[in-house]
Parts: sequence; structure tokens; C-alpha cells
Amino acid sequence: MMKKLLFTALLAALTLQVNAQVEVPKNAPQIEFALQLKVTLGQAFSIENTQHGRRTVIPITGGTFEGPGIKGTIVNGGADYQLANAQGRTELEAIYCIKTDDGVYIHVRNRGIIANSKDANGNPSFYFRCAPTFEAPADSKYGWLNNSLFLCAPEFSQNFNGIVLNVWKVN
Repeated sequence: MMKKLLFTALLAALTLQVNAQVEVPKNAPQIEFALQLKVTLGQAFSIENTQHGRRTVIPITGGTFEGPGIKGTIVNGGADYQLANAQGRTELEAIYCIKTDDGVYIHVRNRGIIANSKDANGNPSFYFRCAPTFEAPADSKYGWLNNSLFLCAPEFSQNFNGIVLNVWKVN
């Protein structure tokens, strides 16, 4: 009888802990729009069936970007390197440079994930997010890009032959 009582008490305690909710922290990060890049792309090519999966390279041929206090062009010569596995997940790393309208070059490295999978209910789902980092001259008015985290939500537009990258700064 005592064992049964202890077991019931233990089960009740575990149930209370499982049902306890975590309080949402008050200092949750906020995001603010930083810039939008409209990236033009060249002809992609793939290396099939490598030991890591299918490697795809997409040349970055140019484009434009603009945001509060920053505007310019995307320099031809970068590329988006993607590695896809058989489960529908692709890891990407785009490496390229941008040039502001006042002549400042900034290096960009954008890492992300594309996932075609199913949600908890078995419905198809699509996920595509990135986290760009910037290397700007520290003594320039763009030095703030060096010291922040950024999130990127890519989108495709029928009115633009390339990819549109909306970038937010995490505060």
C-alpha cells in the first residue's frame, strides 16, 4: 500500500512539473528592418551525388540593395553554395560583396536553411531562413553592420528575375 501511495505522489509531482509553463522573458529580442537586397543570379550548376549530397552553385551576378541610411549595388562575382540531402534539407552559404552609393565595399556571408518537410499534422511545410553577417570598414558609417546579428527572409517575385532578401537587425 505504501509503495502505491509513493508511486501516486511521485506521478502527481511529475505531472505538475510537466504542466508548469515557463514564463516568457521580458527582455525578448526585437527586430527592425535593415535592408532589402534584390539579387540577380546566373545559371546554376550542380555536382550530383557527392559524399555529402548534391552540391549546387548559383552565381551572383549583381543587383541592388536599399534600407534606412544604406543603398547601393551588389557586386558581380559572388555565389550561393548549396548542399542538399535526400531528406529535403538544403544548407546554403552565399558569399558576395555589396558596394554602397558612396563607394564603400562591404563583404556579405549569408548562411541559411531550406527545408521541405511535413508539419506535426503531416501537411507539407517549407522553411527558408538565413542569417547574414557583414564586414564593413569599422571606421565607416556602415560599421554598425559589424556589431549586430541579422535575420533574413528570402522571397521570390514574379516581377524580378532573381531573389529578394529582406533583412532585419536583431536588437
